[in-house]
Amino acid sequence: MLNHVALDQLLILDIETVPLVSSFSDLSTEMQYLWEEKFTKTAPETGDAAAGYMERAGIYAEFGKIVCISAGFFHADGGKYNFRMKSFSGDDEPQLLEEFLDLVQRFSLKFPRFQFAGHNIKEFDIPYICRRSVISSLILPAALQIHGMKPWELPMLDTMQLWRFGDFKNYTSLKLLSAIMGIPSPKDDIDGSMVGKVYWEEKDIHRITEYCQKDVVAVAQLLLKFKNLPLLETEDIIMIGNSQGN
Repeated sequence: MLNHVALDQLLILDIETVPLVSSFSDLSTEMQYLWEEKFTKTAPETGDAAAGYMERAGIYAEFGKIVCISAGFFHADGGKYNFRMKSFSGDDEPQLLEEFLDLVQRFSLKFPRFQFAGHNIKEFDIPYICRRSVISSLILPAALQIHGMKPWELPMLDTMQLWRFGDFKNYTSLKLLSAIMGIPSPKDDIDGSMVGKVYWEEKDIHRITEYCQKDVVAVAQLLLKFKNLPLLETEDIIMIGNSQGN
């Protein structure tokens, strides 16, 4: 499987997002109204828009922000792959986005068959990055100028889409897919529903960053599994930096 995919051409990524402000009451009157309108249409069964803000706002680019992007890539060394990672995290979303977009630009220019890779990146991570970048008045690199592209033209390898095998009714989480493939769970500390609380109440960006990095490693392991190659050992995973802004 994936015989046509060159692992060293992939930039594997994951993002962590949180509500834009610490509570519903911190929103402007206009944004409170707009959140209530959004919430009523997307989660009408719960009814309490104020309570739902902390639970759900982070999944929408209009009401949330990115606090961490972790990215990794395979590097062949002596006939064996190692995996190198860098994270961009902190309170300053425009800064971490700008640094990540610069990485994308350099990586895509270096590798002619460049693709993004990740789990559910087509429906979540990549659109979220693009939307928040536009909100921050940042220029998207050519690799993210994807509006108007047909689905098969998108430079993305999505492990959730791969696992569907054409079944578009199916959703499989990264945690479940890792478990059935015999890959250590990336969800051994927190899960997505807890990230907002860890950020706004515990102020623990380091914990969020580690969680994000584990997701990236899990995707890398899945891709090796799909290609029937040996999995990465702990010593094969190399951190090349963590850009953390305030």
